[in-house]
Parts: sequence; structure tokens; C-alpha cells
Amino acid sequence: MQAASTADLQVGRRLRQARRVKGLRLKQLADAVGCSESLLSKIENDKARPSLQMLHNIVGHLGITIGGLFTDRDPCEGIVKRPGERAIIRMDSDGVRLECLIPESGSKTIYGSIHIVEPGSGSAGQISHEGEEVGYVLEGEFELTVNDQIYRLQRGDSFFFESHLPHGYRNPGTVTTKVLWINSPPTF
Repeated sequence: MQAASTADLQVGRRLRQARRVKGLRLKQLADAVGCSESLLSKIENDKARPSLQMLHNIVGHLGITIGGLFTDRDPCEGIVKRPGERAIIRMDSDGVRLECLIPESGSKTIYGSIHIVEPGSGSAGQISHEGEEVGYVLEGEFELTVNDQIYRLQRGDSFFFESHLPHGYRNPGTVTTKVLWINSPPTF
């Protein structure tokens, strides 16, 4: 876990609010997602950032999406989203950032982002959920694991898989990797 930066404030508060709306105690949610009560408290108080896998588990249990945590942080409403106007989701110390292409309020059927993955970094585990995913490697090298099968991709390669299969990824290269990633339905 990494200390949260000023730009990441509000995420913890929103997670705490969603937990309370669900009527869950801190310990109940911590047990359900497989972390300590202390860690969840730090996340809710913006003292730590969860990994992508942990955040996915938390929001899944709360019945919300990761993108929903950033809805009012999205400075560009409307059809066009220019560079610098898109919300950026930063994950733990994983060296992973998600640049949101579609605001949470923009679509109920798809979610798009650019996954920016630093060398040696990745998703910190595998997740599975309902839906489908498609991606296109914009820059760098990318190692995608789906259902325990490892696929090595590079610039120009694309992928598709059903989201119920356990999946994760990492950047095995020496330069930053960027992957255009689309989920349906939105899970982020």
C-alpha cells in the first residue's frame, strides 16, 4: 500500500459512504474482501491506496463500479474528452494508472480506459467477473494472463476474452506500456 496523494482524496470517503449505505460494518466488508479491518480503515481514510485487485473486490462487494468513485472528478462532460481532461485512477504501488475514456454517467453498457503500466508493474493478481473485454496495445510490451494461459503482446496486438475467466496482466518490458481497454458491462 502507498500513502494516498491529494488527487486521490474522496475515493476513501466514497467507499465508506457506499459501505454505510449497504449497512455493512468495517469488519464485515474487510472479511468479505479478504483484508484487515485496519487496512480497509486506512483506505477509507485516504491513508492508503488499494491495489487494482483489492479495489475491484471492494466495489464489487458494494455493488458499485470503480469509475463511479470518480464521477464528479471528471472535468469534461459531453461528447469529446481531450487529453488532460480525463479522470486518472491511480492504483497502489503497482505502477498502474487507468485513464478513463467514458465518464461513469456516459454509458451503462461499456467502459473504456487506457491502462498505463510502468515497467515491471501489473494488476497485482487476477480477477474475474461477468462480461467481456477487448484491448489493443498502443505502446510497449504487455503480458496478459487469462485462465492461467500467458499471452505476450506488443504494439498493434489486440485481445478479447470473457471476463468470467480469471485474468491479470503485467508489463515485462523496460518502457511504459499503454493499452486501450474496453469492458462490457462496466466493471470499473
